[in-house]
Amino acid sequence: LFTHIVKSCILNIVDKRMRIARMMTVAASMFVTATRAFGPSKVFSHRWTQRALGSTATAEILTDSDDTSIYARDADALANLQSPFLQVMRDRGFLHQCTNIELLDQKLLENQPSSAYLGFDATADSLHVGSLLQIMILRHLQQSGHRPIVLVGGGTTKVGDPTGKDESRVMLTDEVIQNNLHGISKVFEKFLTFGDERNEAIMVNNDDWLSSLKYLDFLREYGTQFTINRMMSFESVKQRLQREAPFSFLEFNYMILQAYDFLELHRRHGAILQLGGSDQWGNMVSGVDLGRRCEGAELFALTAPLITTSDGKKMGKTAGGAIWLNADKLSEYDYWQFWRNTADADVIRFLKLFTELPLEDIAELEKLEGADINKAKIVLADQATAILHGRECLSQIHETIQTMFSGAKGDLQSTEALPRVFVSSEEVEGDGIRYLDLLVNLELATSKKEARRLIKGGGARLEGVKIEDENGSLTAKDFDGKTEVTLRAGKKRAGVVEL
Repeated sequence: LFTHIVKSCILNIVDKRMRIARMMTVAASMFVTATRAFGPSKVFSHRWTQRALGSTATAEILTDSDDTSIYARDADALANLQSPFLQVMRDRGFLHQCTNIELLDQKLLENQPSSAYLGFDATADSLHVGSLLQIMILRHLQQSGHRPIVLVGGGTTKVGDPTGKDESRVMLTDEVIQNNLHGISKVFEKFLTFGDERNEAIMVNNDDWLSSLKYLDFLREYGTQFTINRMMSFESVKQRLQREAPFSFLEFNYMILQAYDFLELHRRHGAILQLGGSDQWGNMVSGVDLGRRCEGAELFALTAPLITTSDGKKMGKTAGGAIWLNADKLSEYDYWQFWRNTADADVIRFLKLFTELPLEDIAELEKLEGADINKAKIVLADQATAILHGRECLSQIHETIQTMFSGAKGDLQSTEALPRVFVSSEEVEGDGIRYLDLLVNLELATSKKEARRLIKGGGARLEGVKIEDENGSLTAKDFDGKTEVTLRAGKKRAGVVEL
């Protein structure tokens, strides 16, 4: 009898726990059934769902439970978008993830202009074409009547974003960071209009608030809003740990600081939307959640896909190095050539993302087949180069291209668009300057080893004449009374050596 009583008590306790578990299972089943019946956008935008789960949990369920494209997953919501900005994002292929896109659509319609921001850390003295997608998003945002906030990461660069990295970033000095900030800031004026009007862009530096934070005060006020459990689930953390790569406490704080940036920008400038790449999704959703917890604010996050080429390579890098946006790092001619060399399978997608050509015109170009696809590539190169460097440079580029491919073996009629290096008369006297060094300095080869292979393969030419000696040099007699000579690497690339 005693044994029976004890067993009954134990079973009663277990039964209570099982009933709770069953209730949770039933609730989960109801969510799945409702999602299948009405679509996730309807279920998770419902008021009681938002209250029960919070906007962060809702966003995580929407993305983590279904890996299909937002264009399939939220097709009904996307079809009914009313705000011009989100319509452009949808139609040109910029969307990847979004927290409560229906409510964001409503907010953008009601609040004109709304403020949205995008962050850029100062890890180099120029941005490269891998950042261009994000800059184009800010450009479309402003053209739709809203205010872009360009956030330069003077503070977060001191920590280093661990996303997608197998090892810690190199610690930069304050002097280097300031130089990089100056370098990356210049490019935004090419794409955005800055000023004090309602939808004119502003640029802010998160060092203004991050460097003045008091550590203990910050931990007490905001540390309780983040759980280690959730931070450990972020993809950037999981990937580093899976590879058994060191992950410093400094880097671990990056996601907290990025979330705090959103809160601070909402307080200072009324930002309601953070924009970014899909690899930043976890950090961005943390910012949405922090704003809700600390201010009761309805904030949003919207990501664009990480762009890769059709052969799976990361956008922005080539065999010759990074495709920089600053003209002092990469010439207008080389920038144009980068787009002209786009793979056939990528050209229509890139026209939508990196130009402002009307979709109707792009649809006509999509009909081109075979060799005619090259016409679309030239349009892409012209349009993308004009936005960054101005339409004035195109005539020089076209003239240079026409001369280079006209079969002429000698001088180019115009070399203004080509990259160039300057040498003194003293340097070309006597033994002169080795071709290997000149090819590398003109970025026609990434290394002397590659330059040597280029010469051996017959791809290097001086003034149209093949360079035979890999150990040869450019001397004063090669100029023959002229002030410049042209070096070629293959058929498509060339550079100028000027006295």
